[in-house]
Amino acid sequence: MPLIKTLNGITPKIPDDCYIAENATIVGDVSMGNQCSVWFNAVIRGDVHHIKMGNKVNVQDGAIIHATYKVSPTTIGNNVSIGHNAMVHGCTIHDNVLIGMGSIVMDDCVIESNSIIAAGAIVTKNTHVKSGSVYAGIPARKVKDISEELISGEINRIADNYVKYASWYE
Repeated sequence: MPLIKTLNGITPKIPDDCYIAENATIVGDVSMGNQCSVWFNAVIRGDVHHIKMGNKVNVQDGAIIHATYKVSPTTIGNNVSIGHNAMVHGCTIHDNVLIGMGSIVMDDCVIESNSIIAAGAIVTKNTHVKSGSVYAGIPARKVKDISEELISGEINRIADNYVKYASWYE
């Protein structure tokens, strides 16, 4: 049974069509859209500020979503994949984004739509990733423009696959 915890009188809002793994943790001021999934050992902790997630967001195994106390909430758009062991903290992620495995997106960053943050990248505080970009490295920098092939072959494919994978567990 997942740990869904009310904190300071605020209970996470999770639609019935979302999949939450048995050992995932979701706390406090968290709201999810439809068809989201939160996988094994993932933590979404809305204790110090709100966390808002759109539709069809998948938070893969071991990922962490948090915010900064009274300063930087976390907002995630639609059709977003947060890869295994990634950390998303006090930032804004627009629609159709892939946050790669083991990457870190820090406070006050903005990741615009149709972008990819490569596996292992560290997006430092206040970075603004323009729409259609691929960022990689430490610190993360733009390495190329995204192609239509990457949008359909990676961003959309992964988000769609996680909706399918969630159906296997219901």
